[in-house]
Amino acid sequence: MSVNGSARGGLLLSQSVSTPSKLLASPAQVDGKAVLITGCDKGFGHALAKQLHAHGFTVFAGCLLAVNTGHKEKELESIKSDRMKVLQLNVCSDQEVAQAVEFVKNNLKEPEKGLWGLVNNAGVSAFGEVEFTSIDKYKEVADVNLWGTVRVTKAFLPLVRRAKGRVVNITSMLGRMASPSRSSYCVSKFGVAAFSDCLRQEMYRWGVRVILIEPSNFVAATGILTPESIEAQAEELWRGASKTVQEDYGKPYFTRQITLMKSFINSGLKDMSLVLNDITDALTSKYPYTRYNPMEPHWRMRLHVITHLPTAVADWLYIY
Repeated sequence: MSVNGSARGGLLLSQSVSTPSKLLASPAQVDGKAVLITGCDKGFGHALAKQLHAHGFTVFAGCLLAVNTGHKEKELESIKSDRMKVLQLNVCSDQEVAQAVEFVKNNLKEPEKGLWGLVNNAGVSAFGEVEFTSIDKYKEVADVNLWGTVRVTKAFLPLVRRAKGRVVNITSMLGRMASPSRSSYCVSKFGVAAFSDCLRQEMYRWGVRVILIEPSNFVAATGILTPESIEAQAEELWRGASKTVQEDYGKPYFTRQITLMKSFINSGLKDMSLVLNDITDALTSKYPYTRYNPMEPHWRMRLHVITHLPTAVADWLYIY
């Protein structure tokens, strides 16, 4: 379990500690509790649905393509358990979110007790320098990552309040530190962090915990970027740029940036357990941290430097 200066039990902790997964949850901690997870088609959401089910939770696994016959959705459905319920959930659709609320209400064993956990995991990734990124791309990324989180949270919050439960939002280290060529993604994740901080303060009086998970680079583990998706985005970026931008930056520079992005696909941590275990702890601990930072030591150090040192110094160290 990775932590970063977050309060638990009245103490301020700033050191990383490691909790074996077998100690994360006991039957007493999850007895009768239900959790809704968005973005269970693949990646963190898919793996988390299986892990929480194995720990004894009733899991509502929201999938963008649940009505199709995709491999991952069929894998969750094949569990054949009354505690694993796969549902169609596009976080950008008001109608589907409303239908999901009704589905959850109708399938909770004791709906009057509410929904213990909401995990806003659904997200998309994008890249491109500001002058290459269209306004439509900024809106597209924010619609899923930011407005999707807001939309789902607002819809399910009455049920979570009833249970005095947990809202767990998956952001990123790029929700607190910027990165060249990632502005559309950073804008959306910074927004989720701000939304979560405001909501946390509002929910204290209701006994609801609002928790942020801020992973580092897990691209290799989640497959959120592929060579095909990078090629498609690159073509869109170049085609959408003005003639002036194309001439000023030049095709060789642009091609080098795309090559660097492709090399990024197989980088980072390949084991998702750090993230999965932190989310599980956030849902089961009596005193969860407000922020979890599942990441390697060098990313933890960079996050501290960028968020605590003067901006000019941080930029000099990592950007210039």
